[in-house]
Amino acid sequence: MTFCGRVLSDMALARKDNFHSRLVLWLKITLPLVALGLLATLFLLGRTVRPEDAIPYASVDVEDRLRTPRLTQPEYAGMTEDGAALTIKAAEARPGVAGSDDAGEATAISGLIEMPLGGTATMMAGAGRLDSAAARVILTEGVSLTSSTGYRLTMPGAAVALNQTDVTSQGAVLASGPLGRIEAGGMHLGQDAAGAYILDFTLGVRLIYLPPKGN
Repeated sequence: MTFCGRVLSDMALARKDNFHSRLVLWLKITLPLVALGLLATLFLLGRTVRPEDAIPYASVDVEDRLRTPRLTQPEYAGMTEDGAALTIKAAEARPGVAGSDDAGEATAISGLIEMPLGGTATMMAGAGRLDSAAARVILTEGVSLTSSTGYRLTMPGAAVALNQTDVTSQGAVLASGPLGRIEAGGMHLGQDAAGAYILDFTLGVRLIYLPPKGN
C-alpha cells in the first residue's frame, strides 16, 4: 500500500508539472497577442479620423487670383524733395496692365505726411490708384484729411504727390477746425513761397465762425 500510494503521488506531481509547463507556454504566446490587440484598439479608437481635417485648403478663388493678381497690405514709404516723410498703405492692391490705360487700383487706403518741423497730415480713402506718369496717387471714394493743427476735411477725391508735399482736392471741400466750419470749392496743402507749410482753401470759401465754448 505504501509503494502504490507513492507511485500515485509521483504521477499526480508529474501531471501537475506538465499542466504548469503547458500553462506557462500558453501564457507566453497569448499575452503578447493580447497586448498587441489592446494597442491596436487604442490607436483605432483614440481619435476619429476626419479626412477633411488632414488636408488644409484655402477659401480664395484660385482662378480669380491667377486672372487678376493682387498684393495684400502693400505699403509705400519715401521722402519728398522738401524733406517730409510720406507713407501710404492699402488693404489690397491690384497692379495695372502694362501697355494699357489700366493703372490698377488699391482699396482701404491710409496715408501719413510728416513734415520736417513736426506737423502731420493723416489721410483716409476708400480707394485709389497710382498715376506713375505724374508721380502721384489719386484718392477716391470719400477722402478725409486730418491735420495736426486741428482741421478735419472731407472731399470726394484728392491727388497726393509722391515727390513733394502737395495734396490737392478733387471736388468741393467741407472742413471743421479752430475757426468753425469751412465750405470751399477746393483745397491745397503744400508750401508757400517762403517754404512754410500751409492749408489753403480756394474757389469760393465760406466760413461759418463758431466761437469757442465758454466765450
